[in-house]
Amino acid sequence: MSRPGDRPATRPPEQALDRTLAAAVRRTRAAAGGLYVLDERRRVLCLVATGGLPAEYAEPWTRIALAAPDPVADAVREDRLVWVGGLEELARCYPRAAAAQPYRFCMAAAPVSGPGTCRGALLLLWPAGRSPRAGHRERARMMHAAHRISGLLRAAGEPPVIPEQPRLVQVHGLDTRAPQAALGFAERLPGGSLALDTEGRITFVTSSAARLLNHDAASLLGRLPWQALPWLDDPAYADKYRTALLSREPVFFHALRPPGTWLDFYLFPGPDGISVRVVETALADRPPTLMPIKPPSAGRPIGVSRLYQLMHLAAALTEAAGVRDVVDLVAAQILPSFGAQGLVLSTAEAGRLKITGHRGYPPEVIESLDGLPLDTVITPAGQVLASGVPSFFADPAEMARSYPKTPKLSDKQAWAFLPLIVSGRPVGCCIVSYERPHTFTADERAVLTSLAGLIAQAMDRARLYDATHQLAHDLQQALLPRTLPRINGLDVAARYLPASHGMDIGGDFYDVIPLDQHTTAAVIGDVQGHSSAAAALMGQVRTAVHAHATAGATPDQVLARTNRVLTDVEPDLLVSCLYAHLDLSAHQITLASAGHAPPLMRSPDGRTAPLTLDPGPLLGIHAGALYPPTTVPLPVNTLLALYTDGLVEVPGRETDDTTAGLADHLARTDVSDLDQLIDNLVHHSWPQGWHTDDIALLLLRTTGAPGRA
Repeated sequence: MSRPGDRPATRPPEQALDRTLAAAVRRTRAAAGGLYVLDERRRVLCLVATGGLPAEYAEPWTRIALAAPDPVADAVREDRLVWVGGLEELARCYPRAAAAQPYRFCMAAAPVSGPGTCRGALLLLWPAGRSPRAGHRERARMMHAAHRISGLLRAAGEPPVIPEQPRLVQVHGLDTRAPQAALGFAERLPGGSLALDTEGRITFVTSSAARLLNHDAASLLGRLPWQALPWLDDPAYADKYRTALLSREPVFFHALRPPGTWLDFYLFPGPDGISVRVVETALADRPPTLMPIKPPSAGRPIGVSRLYQLMHLAAALTEAAGVRDVVDLVAAQILPSFGAQGLVLSTAEAGRLKITGHRGYPPEVIESLDGLPLDTVITPAGQVLASGVPSFFADPAEMARSYPKTPKLSDKQAWAFLPLIVSGRPVGCCIVSYERPHTFTADERAVLTSLAGLIAQAMDRARLYDATHQLAHDLQQALLPRTLPRINGLDVAARYLPASHGMDIGGDFYDVIPLDQHTTAAVIGDVQGHSSAAAALMGQVRTAVHAHATAGATPDQVLARTNRVLTDVEPDLLVSCLYAHLDLSAHQITLASAGHAPPLMRSPDGRTAPLTLDPGPLLGIHAGALYPPTTVPLPVNTLLALYTDGLVEVPGRETDDTTAGLADHLARTDVSDLDQLIDNLVHHSWPQGWHTDDIALLLLRTTGAPGRA
């Protein structure tokens, strides 16, 4: 969006950017392309120009949050070329994007970046049928085009103006000429013939086609069919054209020309456009399901682009877990999609509107709105929630006419107040606002109203999740040690990390047990599953280990006696456990394992490897199980890392390879700060931060003379 003080003369000429985009589409033999520029303030990638398909078909992709799981966003964030070889790969790697683009095609996103320039991306689409892999020459052409765009941005010194709607770039010029022989050939064929360019405009029409369409040929040329023929302005028909354009596969459909004539349309796509055959449907061939279509009672139908946009946003909302996730997702995905700048999400609690999240408002405004009664006249939110009917205000004057007592609290100029209702029960209110006056079109109102229902469902789930999350957190904290003991001669640090998805509770546990002035026990274990039952069993195991350890049992006896306790209660879950007895005066450690991963030991000289142990069976299998002990030296400045399998069981990788890599990383890492080291080790195994299982990690480092503090 341009701002006061902009100097248009210094901005990269739009014509130069458009020519570069068109050249990139032609030289890579792509079907379509788009140029994105990053809005640094909002952290959103904005589509500023598109070529090869109608601009309205790019609506689901015009605003992409930089943090979104999307090929374009990944290309910018990671500064690399992202290639997606087909719909299957898109659905696997980017399910949200696949929901809005359910067509067979390949795509590539190349980063547009450079020192001191506005970042962005070049997006290119190829139809079905091409190789799912990009060759070296193709990749080089894509990156060359991205570098040329980067050079234009760098030369200008300022980012380009971000338009309200992307510019439509003509990749191929409009050519309505037809040689006389070809025209005669087409006229003699039965039915009618049309030609569309890659932007969907009619470039050729026979007289028989004009007669079948009941329209003058001259008024059709250069126009989009669904604009020239209102009865074709329907999402079902638009989707057929979109399929032919993006997938480059023949498409057939029936359409009703009012008042009662059915026509068959055959679309044959090619690199430079689509050939269309139109014939009247034979009465005998009409399927029984073809009934006259009644026009909608109010307004025009929602466009197919908006429908796919709705699917895309709905898919994103299904990934939200807690209330904060919902707020972040609505702010990152929904606001950019509708060009909005402000958001307030509130819930109805005890007769008041409690704000649960917001974007684009100063704190003092939110403070004045938080906790208002539902019947307040300060904002329409309460009445909207009570009536269940959304309200739209295109400018402050319209707001003042409807709600004259509403004070001016912010600089926003247009608003959509959306009630959040679940099964007739009010959940809250969503306010979407704009910094400039904004006229809400019929399909915007329809999509926003539909989204309100999805947001309401997501908010209701999120509040339940947060309540469960807090309960699980409290239970987990009650079962794990509140603090670790201070022991002379030993530095200790520990961390429990729940799985990134699912219930925030599990059976991983750890403990450090001072036994006397010279000896200390350490234990780590993992109860099968993620449930309250797993947590309860974890509490039983930890208590049993602690009792037997403080009673003076040896490591093998601690595990054997704990195992007998578990077999007596016949649990449905199994437990792995590692028990270590540290003699700090003798500088040695004795360990026993019940099917648990061996610890990593880093020697004073930095050499690191897993200890070799002879493990016994998991706890709870049979009462007579034995757990042979292993004793090894424990010099001063030795580091032990005890962990559960969530740290090293990474999908797609062998556990042995992950463990070896973790040991190598530990050998080369600064170990002076144990808490920082825990973060470092977890990040090494899970650099994206989304670990699939619980992780417990306990670090022990010997420092000198033993003795309890």
